[in-house]
Amino acid sequence: MALRNIVTKENEVLYKKCRTVEKFDERLWTLLDDMKDTLYKAQGYGLAAPQIGILRRIAVIDVGEGLIELINPEILDPEGEQRDVEGCLSCPNIWGYVKRPYSCTLRAQDRNGNYYEKRLEGIFCRCACHETDHLDGKLFIDLVDEFVEPEE
Repeated sequence: MALRNIVTKENEVLYKKCRTVEKFDERLWTLLDDMKDTLYKAQGYGLAAPQIGILRRIAVIDVGEGLIELINPEILDPEGEQRDVEGCLSCPNIWGYVKRPYSCTLRAQDRNGNYYEKRLEGIFCRCACHETDHLDGKLFIDLVDEFVEPEE
């Protein structure tokens, strides 16, 4: 496994829509493993492929319940609302309040191409929505309704 460089908001790759993953092979598995290592090293909750310069619909998330790999993810059946502070590994030292659904169904594929669905709530739902936005070329800073000062 290798650590990948995380690009910041100045990089155009973050504003482009990602392509669907069609090949589920060792190259994909290596990328997923690298993304996991990069996420843990950066101490974030989630990492999307465009954040490391790759325009594919891939993300990894760990909100404390173990790593989940999202390939070609879709957010379905959003319900409720939550407003909380978000940050992003590609936007260092920027924090702000963002409204997201409180719960949703995540439909995605695993590293072998098998589809799965998982009902998410709270921070898990927030993170899945945040990472899926990355795959569509959107950053959380465009959704912030109130920026906050970073804690020292």
